[in-house]
Amino acid sequence: MNEVSTAQRPPEPDWLTVTAEELVAYRDAENRFRASSAARALLGDPDPGAAIRWQEVALPGRDLPVRVYRPSPGRDGEGADRTGLPLVLHVHGGGFVGTAVQCDWVTSHVAAHLPAVVVSVEHRLLAPDSPLSAAVDDGWDVLRHVVRHAAQWGIDPARTAVFGESCGALISALAAIRAEETGLRLRAQVLVNPAVDVTGTMLDHASFTEHAHTPTLAVPQLRLFQRLAVPPGTDARTLSPLYADNLGGLAPALVVVPTHDPLADHGRRYAERLRAAGTPARLTEYPEAGHAFLSLPGVVPQAEAARAEILAFLRASLTA
Repeated sequence: MNEVSTAQRPPEPDWLTVTAEELVAYRDAENRFRASSAARALLGDPDPGAAIRWQEVALPGRDLPVRVYRPSPGRDGEGADRTGLPLVLHVHGGGFVGTAVQCDWVTSHVAAHLPAVVVSVEHRLLAPDSPLSAAVDDGWDVLRHVVRHAAQWGIDPARTAVFGESCGALISALAAIRAEETGLRLRAQVLVNPAVDVTGTMLDHASFTEHAHTPTLAVPQLRLFQRLAVPPGTDARTLSPLYADNLGGLAPALVVVPTHDPLADHGRRYAERLRAAGTPARLTEYPEAGHAFLSLPGVVPQAEAARAEILAFLRASLTA
């Protein structure tokens, strides 16, 4: 999982006709670019106050890479070896493409300035043989593993939050629901431009019509996402937080919505459902920002304000 110094960004395929082989080739090339130094102009530089490394997590039937961010040792000798830090379980976005490296700018900042241990899940990506349920299991299984082995990770399991972006926000939202169902206590959930509906109503929102073809996300990509996420015979409602039977008692949520995003109404409706169920939910909209803006600080100025809001929300939730 080593980053490369340079890489060329591949052209996007035709999302309506792309074959499985073409999708895999594009995904591999795009992720090489996102993990390269060439991408830093778009994705931002990691915070120098965080130490970053890849680690393997042994899960039932598989070993999964995670990208771990810890506060670097300071002048007083504290930092990388500190124990009892809050845990922030992070899940990157992308669906059928994406890597934890693309989120270094925000995740390293949270680790350095909260401070906390941030574990970013390099979950299985969507493909014809890898549906959304696999990625959902990866997020949940890593969360349970780290909490159960808190001493090994140097974290305080009583101060745990989940944080996801796009498809990763869907995974994080489902993890928050499972946590409540199983008695795993979370302090907070942060959902950035979340996709929360993969049922037949996924595209039936005004924001999909208004922002159908934005530079960072277009409806054809979302149709492919939906097709890969939910194979025939799958109950899409079980993978759609928007249609969860019970959203009461969940960890307080910060829902971050860029207004120029096809998925904007997903975030708005989910915040409404959380509030109606009695779960505290703060909805913040960033005017004129597009999908994935938090991972593009080099070109989207609103990313800085969103990062500051997320850090403040997590600090208030995890350090009290």
